[in-house]
Amino acid sequence: MENKITGLHHVTALASDAQKNVDFYAGILGLRMVKKTINFDAPDVYHLYYGDETGAPGTIMTFFPYQGLVRGKKGKGQLTTTAFSIPANSLDYWMKRLQKFNIEYTKPQERFENETYIYFEDNDGLGVELVANNNDTRKGFTYGQIPLEHAVKGFYGVTLAEESHERTASLLTEQMNHNIISQKGNLYRLSPTGKPGDFVDIIADPEVARGLSGSGTVHHLAFGTPNDKVQLEVREIVMTKGIQVTPVLDRQYFHSIYFREPGGVLFEVATNDIGFAIDENPETLGEKLKLPAWQEPNRDSIEAGLTTIELNTEKFMD
Repeated sequence: MENKITGLHHVTALASDAQKNVDFYAGILGLRMVKKTINFDAPDVYHLYYGDETGAPGTIMTFFPYQGLVRGKKGKGQLTTTAFSIPANSLDYWMKRLQKFNIEYTKPQERFENETYIYFEDNDGLGVELVANNNDTRKGFTYGQIPLEHAVKGFYGVTLAEESHERTASLLTEQMNHNIISQKGNLYRLSPTGKPGDFVDIIADPEVARGLSGSGTVHHLAFGTPNDKVQLEVREIVMTKGIQVTPVLDRQYFHSIYFREPGGVLFEVATNDIGFAIDENPETLGEKLKLPAWQEPNRDSIEAGLTTIELNTEKFMD
């Protein structure tokens, strides 16, 4: 199944306050807001997308900020940590920056070869890592409040908490062209490419309680696929494992299918070939509220029901 799954596409999580979410991910972390739209299944809720300059697959962190949503609980059957890639010499810079904004973080830790990271949480308790490494050649993005030489490059990988690794790893290796590339104790790392941005770590621990959905938890994990044709091939292959898969859904900026992996995490396979410049210029991505065509007649009522949010990165300057 070579090239049918190209790596990670995006991670979508739940938040409780849209403005605090913008301030954390665009302000403090310095990701670009590449799209401000709505949850197509709940149009009274924003869908906020953050990423690199273009919102390339493997950089996209997205949120449904349900105002006042009760905090969830991280645990088994969830994606518990999203890791972002930073340059190898940037940990000191980021520790000082997090201190400046009163964000607690762990001391630097080592996991695999040439991989040092710190862990912290956003306003809702969502698990985040910054991983310093020499192996990521992607260019970072900055609004100017973070020096480009320290800017986030995109995802490094994600961590899934599971009862055991076997069934999830079997799906990823047999149906989704991943390989197990590293293992240390009960930690298994899989990837289709072996490159930063595409790592899926599985921590197998049957003693961990199951997670509960709410703010600060991940809704789903999306993998990339080249186009519609290949996506349908992936759908058929996944279904051979006895897994129920949704029909293809139009998400405007990609087409999607969804299914639950054996451990309970909601997986998505999203197409890479549409992108975020389909309805606005690359230079102005994320500046205006964009609606799908079928919701344009409802724009006035939708805008009236959404809280006002502001992208103000100047207050997060060093």
